[in-house]
Amino acid sequence: MNSARGRLVASLVGGLALLLPTTAEAQNGRPPIIQLPVTLESSAPPAVPFRPGEVMNYDMKLGFLSVGSGWMAVQSVDSIRGAPSYYFSMGMDASMMFGAVQLHDRYHSWMDVRTLASRRYIREIDQPGYESYREFEIYPEERRWARTDKSDDKTGTALSDTPLDEISFIYFLRTIPLVVGEEYTFDTYFKGEGNPVVVKVLRRETKETSAGSFETIVVQPMFKTSGLFGDGGKAELYFTDDANRYLVYLRSEVPGFQSMTLHLRSVEHRGVLNDRTGG
Repeated sequence: MNSARGRLVASLVGGLALLLPTTAEAQNGRPPIIQLPVTLESSAPPAVPFRPGEVMNYDMKLGFLSVGSGWMAVQSVDSIRGAPSYYFSMGMDASMMFGAVQLHDRYHSWMDVRTLASRRYIREIDQPGYESYREFEIYPEERRWARTDKSDDKTGTALSDTPLDEISFIYFLRTIPLVVGEEYTFDTYFKGEGNPVVVKVLRRETKETSAGSFETIVVQPMFKTSGLFGDGGKAELYFTDDANRYLVYLRSEVPGFQSMTLHLRSVEHRGVLNDRTGG
């Protein structure tokens, strides 16, 4: 709900060039990090537990089989139609059956640094038997979105003036209180028909990954859509139970496929933010 979202955001402590990964960057499983100079005028934006240069690297599994790697990164602060916006990226690369079956997915999301609303979303899917590229411009003030990757642009309605896509929603969850046993309902998915979004805070759990042992809070988000967080996916997100709220583990049981999981391998706060190689 908008009122619930507004209260949560209020309780927080305290286009430019699109940068797509190159083939070399996909191979090493890490994104480029670019920070562009954007001046934030007037009041300061709300405090968040992430900043440009943060990269979370993952090992990817299908069932018990290690098949590849993934990453999530805060790439930069860009200007989207004059609004300073965090640029997030997420990627997954998998190779199965001795390389005969490969997956290369990319997601790009821009979130307004003041309102924490999505302003642009790009999804690139390259999976066995399915390829898709979709680009959306999101207009929070007008409660609408437009798909812009096709000549016959499709438009739709948002139910909130603080809409979110799937990737920005993960970062939004890092900014709010996560009380075990609580259930939150939002009308903030940028496509109106994908609402309501229900978020259940399930439990606390110690999670072991190659990055170490973490005390986590387990969250289950459910969108009225298909994909990672669709109703049938039964996705769970494990966030560190501290101020950082790092995403330690992600599990999604997409219908028709094995359980897909991401296991945290490392967290970087990269000091050299103009490294285009990702190496």
